[in-house]
Amino acid sequence: MFHRILVATDGSELADKAVSSAIDLAAENAAELVALTVVPRYARSYFDGVMVFNDEEIARIEGQSAKVAQGRLDEVGKRAEARGVRAKTSTVVSDLVAEAIIAASKKHESDLIVMASHGRKGLARLLLGSETQHVLTHSKLPVLVLR
Repeated sequence: MFHRILVATDGSELADKAVSSAIDLAAENAAELVALTVVPRYARSYFDGVMVFNDEEIARIEGQSAKVAQGRLDEVGKRAEARGVRAKTSTVVSDLVAEAIIAASKKHESDLIVMASHGRKGLARLLLGSETQHVLTHSKLPVLVLR
């Protein structure tokens, strides 16, 4: 039924459950798994709401973020391999998480997107928005949301 499943993870406990479900689904369908994490760019000016650092310090911070993201994805790859699932990983640097997930699903020619719902409610949902809701609304692919 599915040939390539994209799973988005931010390393949270809930996202880890989505990863487990995506691996199980990929194993059941003999599908390839694409594990994706989106790393926000480091803000570079005072107007972005952060303390301004020099380019060398920003490069160090971004390198550390990339290292953490790759470690997270390597773990997903090991878990998939242990289940006999072919897996590849992808890290995207973007402040537009939902758009990055949708773009990655197109780039990797995925059949399904699997992601967690972080369950924001009320004012927090209104103010922060919902990446999951955005993906659900704008993706042309099926999206499996896990709570």
